[in-house]
Amino acid sequence: MALVAAVVVAAGQGLRAGGEVAKQFRLVGGQTLLEHALTAFVRASQIALVQPVVRKDDLQLAQTLIGKMEILAPVSGGATRQASVRAGLEALQPHAPDIVLVHDAARPFTSANLIARAIEAAEQTGAAIPALPVTDTVKRIDATGTIETTIDRNAIRLVQTPQAFRFPALLDAHRRAASQGREDFTDDAALAEWAGMKVSVFEGEPGNIKLTTPEDFLRAEGQQFAALGDVRIGSGLDVHAFAPGDHVTLGGIRIPNDKALTGHSDADVALHALTDAVLGALADGDIGTHFPPSDPQWRGASSDRFLSFAVERVRARGGRIAHLDLTIVCETPRISSHRDGIRANIARIAGIDLERVAVKATTSEKLGFTGRGEGIVAYATATVRLPWG
Repeated sequence: MALVAAVVVAAGQGLRAGGEVAKQFRLVGGQTLLEHALTAFVRASQIALVQPVVRKDDLQLAQTLIGKMEILAPVSGGATRQASVRAGLEALQPHAPDIVLVHDAARPFTSANLIARAIEAAEQTGAAIPALPVTDTVKRIDATGTIETTIDRNAIRLVQTPQAFRFPALLDAHRRAASQGREDFTDDAALAEWAGMKVSVFEGEPGNIKLTTPEDFLRAEGQQFAALGDVRIGSGLDVHAFAPGDHVTLGGIRIPNDKALTGHSDADVALHALTDAVLGALADGDIGTHFPPSDPQWRGASSDRFLSFAVERVRARGGRIAHLDLTIVCETPRISSHRDGIRANIARIAGIDLERVAVKATTSEKLGFTGRGEGIVAYATATVRLPWG
């Protein structure tokens, strides 16, 4: 079986996309373009090696985003796309892959089917690129904006990535071009043609769009929203009793109090309820299933680990958290002055915008165990969007 690798190029500045950060680090559907692009190849069973290429100044940021992905460490790219691809190929050379796919991180919605077809085409022909037919009429114009001729659109294709090649041939072509000072190729197919390789074309995908302008990002958000049509709502409830102490932890925020909470981990009743709500939306057990109170490793553990785990379960299924709603019921402490900090911390843990987190607090009017000051109860609701199927 052929050893297949992928080079994911994300070393540009993406100035046309606008915004304060390079477009490969802008969010679409709660994840950066780079994360979307890398995830597609990590999940592809045929891909053994994934090599990200980023700007030198972005190496640390990229490594942080990549986190626990089982991929190669990112390498720094060059001044041109061609130089960045060559850097990725050189990094792969010690692994000696048979086939390599070269992909632009600006195309975040690559499907498993497209990746599989790219590999199959490269195995058959040695060099292959995905492309779409042109449906609009195409004109050639002169410098004054006057039409010179109408071009036969049947002979024209719109080219996409990933482009797939036999690895040794593509690496050799890149090295030859570099040695001759040729750094002007806009894609690897053009370089391969220059090197004398015959490049075949296979059918691309309309959804495999390239994000370049601010309008592209708006369309991409709409595409993501439409794809996540399975809306789930989960609820969570947690209760912890008071014990001697000088503070409670709610939503990951330490709040001075004349009593502490006792129970599982750090007894953060708010994060426990939210964790159960997210897991409930996934129909994926509860906090006790994944983090049994009987296991000593969770004694005193920070509960942000539990919510982070649940959030990652959503991401692993290709979903996103749309909203988190938390209600805390207690006589003490007073929550109002800590509400903003709790909201901000929950948003940070969940990786969502602050406006997607609601935190409310109330008393039980001196009724029940909370009214008697015996403990705190938290209710949570999580709205999660998942892909259909």
